[in-house]
Amino acid sequence: MGAAAAVLALLLSACGGGNETAGSGSTAPAKLDPEADLSKQRLTVSNWDGYMPEDLPARFKSAVGTPVTVAKHTTNEEIVAKLTAASGSGIDVAFVSGQYAQALAAQGLLEPIHHERVPNLRNLDPLASRLAHDKGNKYSVPYTWGTTGLCYRKDLTGYTPDSWNDLLKPRAALKKKITMLKTERWLFLPAQKVLGYSVNTTDAQQLARVKELLLDAKQGLLAYDDTTFGDRLTSGEAALVEAWDGWCPTDDKRIGFVVPKEGSDLWADTMVVLKSSKNKEAAHAFINYVLDAKTHSWVASNIFYKVPNAAAMAEVDPGLVKKYPALAMTPEELLEGEAAVDLGDATADYARIVTEVTAG
Repeated sequence: MGAAAAVLALLLSACGGGNETAGSGSTAPAKLDPEADLSKQRLTVSNWDGYMPEDLPARFKSAVGTPVTVAKHTTNEEIVAKLTAASGSGIDVAFVSGQYAQALAAQGLLEPIHHERVPNLRNLDPLASRLAHDKGNKYSVPYTWGTTGLCYRKDLTGYTPDSWNDLLKPRAALKKKITMLKTERWLFLPAQKVLGYSVNTTDAQQLARVKELLLDAKQGLLAYDDTTFGDRLTSGEAALVEAWDGWCPTDDKRIGFVVPKEGSDLWADTMVVLKSSKNKEAAHAFINYVLDAKTHSWVASNIFYKVPNAAAMAEVDPGLVKKYPALAMTPEELLEGEAAVDLGDATADYARIVTEVTAG
């Protein structure tokens, strides 16, 4: 992950990427044909594995007529590096996190979203247009959103954790029973919030203090873990972990989730249309289809991430929300978190520090 981020930073720097307003490097919107025969277009959609219904391509083809090929990527860095190297060629629609959509837009690789071609945008919560990486959803359409917090075994901690210091400076009984996320922005998050810094800081002195705190915290960790922390909690190997809200297995009554008192982040995954796409009409139709309430509700009902789609969230079984109470967080509560934005050249600094902290 760290090496990929460093490569990405070099690519963005070479192409003019950075902490710029979304779309600052873009060209004018394409002219879309309102009478285009979508059955003659072909889409390639790149997404994370398991992040949308397996039968979605078949259902979209049945409804609209456009065949869809799904390409899979494992990380934001992987798909953004691929799109940057090929100027977007070969992909029509990509799913990327918000700050990466911002970086792609700054390079001019994204087609502006033609809102008139996506009438289901009306299903989105109005607050979804206030995301820092792309206010007004000019170049990206939010797909999921959430926050990060403390996921814990109530019977093993013996108390309710409420601070990022519960991870960074744990009680003696919890040492070596704690995991933290390894991905750059989320490894930094607990230390940044405890120190009162922005999750988007690029200040060298602040980053040095973050590094120092993370190195101290390393002594109490069981592991850095982005994927199996829920299993570790369930088995009892871990008692307290840093977790994305939807991945905290609160269907187990022994497990709870809390957003620390110092605050947290607001993350968003988005859908974008590549400027190089020759199938822009179908690409917009695909995004519109995803935003249908019944289609979009699959995400919350199956991977337990909230979607910024009021109509879709209304479709979620109330019983499921009781098992995964993070699903009940309101948009207003989510927007109390600080949104991550593209860090430009500082991406390489974050990657370097993560490597130095986690090595050995």
